[in-house]
Amino acid sequence: MAREPIEDSEAFLVEVCWHYFVNEMTQAEIARMLNVTRLRVNQSIQRAKSLGLVKIQIESPFLARSEQQNALKNALGITGAIISPVNRNDYDYHRPVGAALAAFMTERLRNAAWKSIGVSWGLTLDAAIRKLPRQSHPDLEIVSILGGTAKGSTFNSFGVVSGLADVLGAHYSILTAPIYLSEGIDRDLFLSQYSLSEHFRKFESLDAVLLTCSNVSHKSFLVSHGLPRELTPEGLIAAGAIGDVLGQFLTRDGTPVSREVDDRTIGMLLEQVQQVPEKIMAAAGPHKVDIIAAACRRGLVDTLVTDDLTAELLLEKHAADT
Repeated sequence: MAREPIEDSEAFLVEVCWHYFVNEMTQAEIARMLNVTRLRVNQSIQRAKSLGLVKIQIESPFLARSEQQNALKNALGITGAIISPVNRNDYDYHRPVGAALAAFMTERLRNAAWKSIGVSWGLTLDAAIRKLPRQSHPDLEIVSILGGTAKGSTFNSFGVVSGLADVLGAHYSILTAPIYLSEGIDRDLFLSQYSLSEHFRKFESLDAVLLTCSNVSHKSFLVSHGLPRELTPEGLIAAGAIGDVLGQFLTRDGTPVSREVDDRTIGMLLEQVQQVPEKIMAAAGPHKVDIIAAACRRGLVDTLVTDDLTAELLLEKHAADT
């Protein structure tokens, strides 16, 4: 039988708690390692708490920030806002928002009767996949709603859709097409191919969509690697573009920049997105403030998942515009 320590020293209590809270060992594992009973480990943890040696602090991206969330919902005219705190000394606008999206998705999938989710792609969605716990939703279909590029395989169309389906235990349907058609190719004719027309019909019955957005700069993977040669960032900016959603560029008031560009985009049209019951956008960063606001103004967002820095900038923008 495991022997009990003669004295309940502070060093012993700290060692037990370190293994339990920091190393995430089970009480049984700690008991075996220290050659004591599991009961003694449990008692040591409780005693350490009562002595103040252990203080539980919740430092999570998913803490409620009610005041800021409500202000953001009112400012943007949306129904939900999830705000994650960031490290401003080492700012990353993908991972904290991805973690917050993973928590939000897990909760919604527990409660919502979703059968199909339309998914864009990008680094933020890739970050969310890495934080999602493995689940089982065999009746759920993950549907790609934007064509892909030859680069960025892990966060491109196939990588995100297949990765999300894998971690959720769902099945998926991939849109096997580029983001933009070459100049001169008729979009309707291209989409009349059976595999594509069948895929596009799925857009009509989606329960939810996961969207991202970006501005017109080198920070946008789409702008850097996905634009056709005849479409330039300078030309898009000159036409009034401040960013894109699903490869379709918008002005500050949310109107399309160019029907010609939209007609070459192989993905879900923004008019269709507006009809989806639940529209979730995950986006953050000072460079995305204008396009996030434009997407909300266009009616493309029900729930925004962002970070506290971006939320502050969005609220400042709203105050300046009103």
